[in-house]
Amino acid sequence: MRLDKYLSQSTDYSRKEVRRFLKMGEVTLNGEEVRDPSMHVNEVEDEIYLNGYPLEAPGEKYLMLNKPLGCVCSNNDGTHPSVLSFIDLPRANELVICGRLDVDTTGLVLITTDGKWAHRITSPKHKTGKLYQVVTADPIPEDAVDKFAQGMMLINDKVRTKPAELRITASNEAEVILTEGRYHQVKRMFGAIGNKVEELHRASIGNIHLDEDLELGEYRFLTDQEINSIQ
Repeated sequence: MRLDKYLSQSTDYSRKEVRRFLKMGEVTLNGEEVRDPSMHVNEVEDEIYLNGYPLEAPGEKYLMLNKPLGCVCSNNDGTHPSVLSFIDLPRANELVICGRLDVDTTGLVLITTDGKWAHRITSPKHKTGKLYQVVTADPIPEDAVDKFAQGMMLINDKVRTKPAELRITASNEAEVILTEGRYHQVKRMFGAIGNKVEELHRASIGNIHLDEDLELGEYRFLTDQEINSIQ
């Protein structure tokens, strides 16, 4: 593929803009500055950077990020940084965040350019399970398992939550699997049984598990197997 075509399709910049970047010496190929738009590149083997940013081959992008405390899953709320600020790619602010985590919740966030794929994750109709690890202020009673499984009426909601799976792992710790994503749902469900969530962490979405090698704020591209696991 020609270099200018690769750059245009990888970034959504126009061919005219790409040629301007090339003339300014802002493109490197395998560590060497390049200016020839007609140069042919290997989409798999070559490392191509624009303005210091690594470029991926043209096509949809799918990433996982380990969300730290204090950032939000939106482009900008005026107070807290966005998880997209951790993404070191051109036009990162145009990526789609697949479901939200609260500012005080950590863990797996999936990010993509593929709107249909994102919808399959967030829509309750697709029943994609999200696994949360919870630490509560008080011990969790055994009967909470049945209450979660039956669904709950939460304050200000007009319909019951969908059945959720609760696994008590210690007196004050549990795992919860949801197939929907209502506002502060895990916290509100524990609040409905008179308990308070002290710590909340999302460990997996469907069959995509948070990579243990990712430090807080780090991300990586998904494998084909991970991408295809979302149906």
